[in-house]
Amino acid sequence: MNTIAVLGSANMDLVVRQARLPLPGETIFGAGFSTVPGGKGLNQAVAAARLGADVTFLGAVGADAYGTELRALLVSEGIRSTELATADAPTGTAHISVVDSGENSIVVVSGANATVTTLSVEQRAVVADSSFLVMQCELPTRVLVEGLALARAAGLFTVLTPAPVVPLPPGFLASVDLVVPNQGEAAELTGESDPVRAAEVLSAGGTWAIVTLGSEGSVVAYDGEALGLAPARPVTAVDTTAAGDTFVGALVARLAVGYVRGTAITPDQMIEGVRYATIASSIAVTRAGATTSMPAQAEVDAILR
Repeated sequence: MNTIAVLGSANMDLVVRQARLPLPGETIFGAGFSTVPGGKGLNQAVAAARLGADVTFLGAVGADAYGTELRALLVSEGIRSTELATADAPTGTAHISVVDSGENSIVVVSGANATVTTLSVEQRAVVADSSFLVMQCELPTRVLVEGLALARAAGLFTVLTPAPVVPLPPGFLASVDLVVPNQGEAAELTGESDPVRAAEVLSAGGTWAIVTLGSEGSVVAYDGEALGLAPARPVTAVDTTAAGDTFVGALVARLAVGYVRGTAITPDQMIEGVRYATIASSIAVTRAGATTSMPAQAEVDAILR
């Protein structure tokens, strides 16, 4: 089985449900509060593992109660985390406000994630032995550059969610095999407000780009050319917090099926993967929370039939 190495953040999400966002200086009452394991890296790892992928997680947590809980979750999901570091810093947290429409706003406090500035010898070995490397931008840029260089040298298929948008070295995005931003991130990265044009710009030079559009689906592009719009699956959204991470985790899990390391992903494989990921994310948005909302493989397969 092809192994997916996820190099990313692990946070405890502190989630408040509320009717609307408060105005500056205003205090309002919330309808509920919960703590849910999250972080873009951990979310994507869990999404992929629940859909049958062989996943290893690389990152850091603190020596605190939140860190212990996140480690336990990884074990329960069958995700290898023996190279998950314990940092001399608190476990990262994400402070999430979810309004009645299902939309959310998030403030992240990096904590232990900010200490991941280089890969250990053991972590480098994990990457080199994998078939896919999945990254986001909630870790320091320095370690992303290191991870990408190692993965390219070893012939891995590399995937980046450029969120949050941060300054990246020239040529970094063009060196990634697949870039998956949402519409706002794509516009910020390219200066193009049209998501089709943004996808084409991001995919120039032999890169795959998928720009997610929420309820409008996603744009798929390769090598500077848009291949089309993949429609969304209509559902009533409850919480969109983990939609993008579920999409990426599901997409990579699907691409890993039958993949031969070092070979190119074909358009048919990518389109099938996007269809699968669209279904998985449509299930996730009908439930509250991040990791708590992600579907199992049987749920997605039942809709595909």
